[in-house]
Amino acid sequence: MIRIGITGGIGSGKTYICQLLQQRGIPVYHCDDEARRLMTESPAIRQELCLLIGNDAYDGATLNKPVIARYLFANKEHATRINSIVHPIVKQDFAEWTLRQTAPIVAQESAILFEADFQDTVDYTVEVYAPLATRIQRVIRRDHTTTEQIEARMAQQMDEEEKRSRADFTILNDGTTDLSQQLDQLLERIQINDK
Repeated sequence: MIRIGITGGIGSGKTYICQLLQQRGIPVYHCDDEARRLMTESPAIRQELCLLIGNDAYDGATLNKPVIARYLFANKEHATRINSIVHPIVKQDFAEWTLRQTAPIVAQESAILFEADFQDTVDYTVEVYAPLATRIQRVIRRDHTTTEQIEARMAQQMDEEEKRSRADFTILNDGTTDLSQQLDQLLERIQINDK
């Protein structure tokens, strides 16, 4: 089985690329969705978050999102602490999920693939890349937000050029370049490399 990691900054089109992969029969593990699920379901995460933040980190059986958000965004060190609790469990969950798959290729979508050191859980990394202006316009349409808010979020992510230099492959999602052709070429190259 070949495992590919899909990453890219906000507005790059990672989710859309993953939809195209799923249409090709490639199962996709969405790290953000699974991290949210695990923060509610995992006893290990619950225990560690309660030790870190206090018992009000949870409201009964559910995650107390406002409390978590206040702690998370208070400073960068807080985010690092939460990530050190959540990321190892997500990695383990991805490994277990992979074992349940029967497809010859699976994918993992993670906006913070390199930042979270998830690249060691996959065989190949793919950066979904789009020009900055394109990304900003996409997020404005999607989230009904301002350029300033988007730029603030982007400033918290790894630079796109850094991601691009670290990735094994790049998919250009600029709105004009043929994505289907790029994906077909990517999958062909991965399968050839894996032989």
